[in-house]
Parts: sequence; structure tokens; C-alpha cells
Amino acid sequence: MVERVGAAILAALASVGEASLFGLRALREALLPPYEFREIARQVFEIGFRSTPLIAASGLAIGVVLSMHTRASLERFGAEAMIPAGLAIALIRETGPLVTALLVAGRVGAGIGAELGAMKVTEQIDALEAVAVDSFKYLAVTRILACIVAMPLLTTITDFCGIFGGYLAETSISGMSWELYFRRAFSLIEFQDFIPATFKTAVFGLIIGTIGCYLGFTTTQGTEGVGRTATRSVVMSSILIIVANVVLVRLIFFLFPSNV
Repeated sequence: MVERVGAAILAALASVGEASLFGLRALREALLPPYEFREIARQVFEIGFRSTPLIAASGLAIGVVLSMHTRASLERFGAEAMIPAGLAIALIRETGPLVTALLVAGRVGAGIGAELGAMKVTEQIDALEAVAVDSFKYLAVTRILACIVAMPLLTTITDFCGIFGGYLAETSISGMSWELYFRRAFSLIEFQDFIPATFKTAVFGLIIGTIGCYLGFTTTQGTEGVGRTATRSVVMSSILIIVANVVLVRLIFFLFPSNV
């Protein structure tokens, strides 16, 4: 029993190590010509723009729920005036980036893994190599870069929609005006709150793109393997995002002490 658990842990660590080397290779290849700008733009559209409705709707719902929960807590202390500021800080610093990353991991990570996995088992990747196309650069690097670019943009959308959802909840309960709500919401927010929290999602994008592409490129066992790849992409990406978030939050507190 202990041996099986140990073997499973070692296999998981080996997979993470191989995926890390895969991601580092992608970052290195991204700096070298030729540059696939058209394919990168297409992937940013597919990953970023097509995820916007899901991200916006989720952000709006999260803002409404957070506003109601915050009001229930702050009403006990007569601090209802702090609801907009508390909501904005919670969204921008932590909730918005993490929720966006997990949503994108579910939508995009599974898609990348399944798409590349299907290409692998049907030998389309080998066909690209046969016509002198660098399949790694054309398929993997472009998707990883697109995830890195799209994540901060999607996080900003989540933050805005969440704050707007909080406004809808607050004005329906207390009748607070638009101008007063947003003045209070941004009264305690500074650039050192927004910039580190938003751009740490570029690391989340790197994780999502790397895991999806790595598992897609290593897919085996036909169509059954494609389904397994899609599932593993979501699970591994989500776990690594949560772990990376802990490390990045601690790093942000070290580099930006005023955020503590």
C-alpha cells in the first residue's frame, strides 16, 4: 500500500517536472524567430474573446453574492458605508484573479488538451512535421502565449463586472447612487493593489497553456486517451493554479509590503 502511494506521488512529481520543462522550452522558443503573430492573434481571440461571456456573467454573479454577504457581516457593526470598498478590494486582490483562472482552466484547458490530443492520436502533428512545419512552435507556443496575454485582460473584465454586480445589489437594497458607490469602491484601491494581482494571472495563463499543450502532445490510447487528457488538463491546471496562487500571494506581500 505504502509502495503504491509512493509510486503514485513520484509519478505525479515526474509529470509536473516534465510539464515544467515543456513550459520553459515554450518560453525559450517564443523568443526565437520565426514569430507566428497571426496564429497567436487567432488563439487570443479563441481563448480570450470567446471566454468573455462566461467571465462577465460569472463576475457579475460573484459581485452580487459578495455584496450580499458583505452587507450581512458589516451591518452588525454599522459599517455599511464600507461595503463598496471591501467588495472592490476582495475582488481585485484575490477573488477576481483566482476565479478567472479556474474558469479559464475549465473552459480553455480542456479544449486545448482535447484538440491537441485528437491531433496527436490522428497523426496530424506528425503530418505537420512532414511538411516542415515546427509543430511545437505552431501549436504549443502560440497557445501558451495566447493564454498568458488573455488572462490579465479577462481578469480585468471579471473585476469590473464583479464591482458592477455589487453596485446592482447595493442600489437595489439601499438605493445608493452610481457616483457614490464607485467613489467609495475605489477610495482604498491603488495601483499596487491592481497591478500585481492582475498580472500574476499571466503565470496562471502559463500554467493553463503549458498543461493543456503538454498533455495534448503526450496523448496516447486513441479517443479514450483524448477524453482522459481533457479531464487531466482541468484537474492538473486547477491544482497547480491554487498552489501557485499561494506562492504568488506571499511573493506579492514581500515585494509590495503595503498590500499586507
